Amino acid sequence: MGENDVSLLLSSSASSSFCFCEAGMEPQHSKKTPKKVTREKNIQLLVRRDDPIPPSDDPNFPLGTPVVVCTRNDALNAVLDKTPRERRKDLVFVQNGMLQPWLAQKNLDTGSEAATQILVFFAVAAKGEPPVDGVTDTDPQGLTAAHGRHAEAFARRLRGSGGLSCRVLASRAAFDAAALEKLVWISAFMLVGARHGGGVTVGEVEGGHAEEVAALVRELAAGGARALSLPPGALPEPERLVEKLRAYARSVAHFPTAVKEFEWRNGWFWELSKKSEGGEDPFPTHSRLLKEVGAV
Repeated sequence: MGENDVSLLLSSSASSSFCFCEAGMEPQHSKKTPKKVTREKNIQLLVRRDDPIPPSDDPNFPLGTPVVVCTRNDALNAVLDKTPRERRKDLVFVQNGMLQPWLAQKNLDTGSEAATQILVFFAVAAKGEPPVDGVTDTDPQGLTAAHGRHAEAFARRLRGSGGLSCRVLASRAAFDAAALEKLVWISAFMLVGARHGGGVTVGEVEGGHAEEVAALVRELAAGGARALSLPPGALPEPERLVEKLRAYARSVAHFPTAVKEFEWRNGWFWELSKKSEGGEDPFPTHSRLLKEVGAV
């Protein structure tokens, strides 16, 4: 299969399914055994939680076929367990949060077996509604980014069929920096929103608690960059980063805030804070707010 053939399939129930996909037609949904459906040479398949993944010798889904994983983070182990080992390098992860420790543990982070990662800076408010792209006044080229063997193909599919922006980042350091920016955004805005009560939207945090969220962004970015050993200049200057993340918040202003998927989001910073016990906490404001909202 050529990279031009990749197709992005998003499940109608992202919390309980993942995608095995190729190109060219509407996905075939299967509640039991997935069925192959062909139209000329274009084939694609949606695989749900209890469906088998086609074996590696399936001629319709040869090795090199991108496998787009659209699940909650807590389902990733189950997805990996049912993926044939020789197919794992074709996995494409679109999850939020800090995936690097998990990818490293599963030997999916470097070398010839490294999987593809996508930083999704677009959002869908409800099923059937068009996505809101992460194009902002500070980043008109868009914020969504891809890295890995299927990055180019994934980006082309987003741009072509989805009308969405997507940058391809060849450098691992550049991708890690962008991933930290996204982690800082979701961790800071969700936590500040949670502190100010249920039902607070991202837009209300950006507009009504700007200084509070800006201070948290600066704290998380500085400590996160040190933890990841990012090179100097990998992140924007602090005030530029604050404005960049505030601009994205304005683009998804209607979304609610909540501290969730803790292990993968705020939990990454919290673990670094715990390791500093007896020394200086690199994230004192973050730790205080986590305790205040009852997250730890």
